[in-house]
Amino acid sequence: VEDVLAVGEALDELATQNATAGELVKLHYFAGFTIEQSAELLGISHRTAYRTWAFARAWLFRTLGGDTSPEGKLHGG
Repeated sequence: VEDVLAVGEALDELATQNATAGELVKLHYFAGFTIEQSAELLGISHRTAYRTWAFARAWLFRTLGGDTSPEGKLHGG
C-alpha cells in the first residue's frame, strides 16, 4: 500500500512540474494507450512524446529512490 501511495504522490508532483509528462504517464502506463496514441490525445508529436516519456520515467525512478549508480539495477539497460 505504501508503494502505491508513493507512486501516486510522485506522479502528482511530476504533474505539477510538467503537466504533459504527468498526463502521458497516466495515459500510457495506467490507461494502456501506446506512446503514439497518447501523443495524439495530448496533441504533441510522437518524438516529443517519446522524449517526455523518457524524462518522466527517469524522474519517477529517481524520485522513488531508484538506484542509478553503475552498480545499480539499471546498469546495462
